[in-house]
Amino acid sequence: MKLKARQHSKKIVSFINEQYPDHKDDILLADGFDKAFLGIGQAFNGNPVAVYCTDKCIRILMQQFSESDDPKTEAIEYFDYNVIGSYVGEFTPIFMNRLV
Repeated sequence: MKLKARQHSKKIVSFINEQYPDHKDDILLADGFDKAFLGIGQAFNGNPVAVYCTDKCIRILMQQFSESDDPKTEAIEYFDYNVIGSYVGEFTPIFMNRLV
């Protein structure tokens, strides 16, 4: 999940390098979810972390599980266990459920 130009969108990498130069090597990005990237979030006295749209992540995974009998269920189970369930330190990305 480390920030690498060859793995992630150059637009995302450039944004982080320009806006968060002090944390550009710390902010972790979730592999395979560039199209679900919303931006960087930060709480009071907290570290900046990548923010992703949960619905878009599920849709990306549904495409990967398209051969399955139930792609949506497979995607949700995979996401809950392997993505949400993965803590990789204080810069672990967060996944947001959007209101609209």
